Amino acid sequence: MTEKQVERKFVKAVKEAGGLAMKFVSPGRIGVPDRIVLMPDGRIAFAEIKRPGGKLRRAQEAAHREIRTMGFPVCVIRSDTDIRTFCEFFFDA
Repeated sequence: MTEKQVERKFVKAVKEAGGLAMKFVSPGRIGVPDRIVLMPDGRIAFAEIKRPGGKLRRAQEAAHREIRTMGFPVCVIRSDTDIRTFCEFFFDA
């Protein structure tokens, strides 16, 4: 499965669970997660999408640490199992 396929499945699953998985772009900042996930109850999470076996770059690890320090969850999504786990945790699906 490609990263694009994982991302499409993730966006669809989040939408079906009642949330929005919006593309996250931050000009001038490298390593930010691919998606910001908005949930109906006002919670926010971030998702980094990778192909199965895909590794995080050093800049991504640093950006994720910074976001987590602010109190926001950052999840790495590589598979159907990761998508299911994310939705079960955040949406009680």
